[in-house]
Amino acid sequence: MKRLGSGIPKRLFVAGLHGDEWKDTSNILTSLTPPKIGSLFIIPKVSDGAYISTLKSEYYEKCGEKIVESVKKVNPDIYIELHAYNKKHLKDLTDDKRFSKRGVPPYIELDRGLLLGSVSPHLTKYFSMEKLCLSFEVQKGDERSKRLLLELLEILKDSEVNEFLIYLSKRYPDPVRDATIAYFRYHEQFYGHKYPIG
Repeated sequence: MKRLGSGIPKRLFVAGLHGDEWKDTSNILTSLTPPKIGSLFIIPKVSDGAYISTLKSEYYEKCGEKIVESVKKVNPDIYIELHAYNKKHLKDLTDDKRFSKRGVPPYIELDRGLLLGSVSPHLTKYFSMEKLCLSFEVQKGDERSKRLLLELLEILKDSEVNEFLIYLSKRYPDPVRDATIAYFRYHEQFYGHKYPIG
């Protein structure tokens, strides 16, 4: 884990979580410069071993253990995971029934094949509702998708939680509205709060 900058807000960006995803995501993290405010912790490659879904508890008993340790150590205000998907899996990732099938809300496409979603429930439990924890999926081999992700991370690394959410909702109003509804419904199961949404 590498730290850039210091102080708060604290951000933790993680890539290369399983399989060969690191080939499309790790260099995005290593290209980031220190934030203007606060600190940024990066883990460019968690594992390049066999693919184990982050939705399975066994992932965090093996290669994902370092993610849990880092989350506990850093206690980030913002936690971001970078994944990469094969285009043939897009339908499964964005399936409206993904919550009932997999226990997580569907990914929402922002633009250029870049998807926005929530992190695994095995990690969500380590964050309070005030923290921001998101997952981005770039399309494998798609440079447009990767460039957009880098652009958003450059903004995010210099922002506080609310600043970034406002920016994102102005830039992508419809996708972010849908993602927000799904995000809050998903988090109700962890925090027991009801939100005045949809």
